[in-house]
Amino acid sequence: MLHRSGRTSWRRFAVVLVPSLAAAAALGIGMAQGALAVSFFISGQRFQLAADTLRGRDVSIYPMVDVTRKGALVPVVVLGFRHAQINRLCLSVIIPIPVLGPYTLVVTGGIGRPVEAANLFIDATSVAAAQADTNNIDIGIAAGAVTKGPINPQDRKSRWFDPNVFAQQAQSVVLKNVRVITVANSAGILNIPNFTMRVEQGDQPCF
Repeated sequence: MLHRSGRTSWRRFAVVLVPSLAAAAALGIGMAQGALAVSFFISGQRFQLAADTLRGRDVSIYPMVDVTRKGALVPVVVLGFRHAQINRLCLSVIIPIPVLGPYTLVVTGGIGRPVEAANLFIDATSVAAAQADTNNIDIGIAAGAVTKGPINPQDRKSRWFDPNVFAQQAQSVVLKNVRVITVANSAGILNIPNFTMRVEQGDQPCF
């Protein structure tokens, strides 16, 4: 019985985090009848993304709604980057395992050389940085008029996408000491040098 519960939990680990690290589905968002970047339902579980520095070129920020497999709606703000570099990336998710208690899956990379990403989307419920430096930023642009940064084509077709809603765009941005609570991430290309993945007992989040 104990072994069966543990095996089920490892599958949950993979569903929650590993797909968000794969090259075709890493660092994105939900799907409510087309509201998702790569056509998947989110688990609904929040996880952490931390980085010493995140440098992005051609940046967009706009609101969306992600949808869980059970149909729950999760409002998020999408950070889109045509190109991004991430130094000292950390991703963590805490999974409660029956009998054994909580375990944490931690993924790190970008030490020595930065993580490189293209068409990166981060669906966040909370974003914080010690410093944010932007270049040629437009605040208050309509989401449907964003041109500097990417908007996922599936988002544009979603019933949750409002082309008239408040959005932002910038030619570039540098975020330092980044702390993000996110529900899903996706990228067209994701290269992670010095990649590590480990399972730790207890609550061992990135921050």
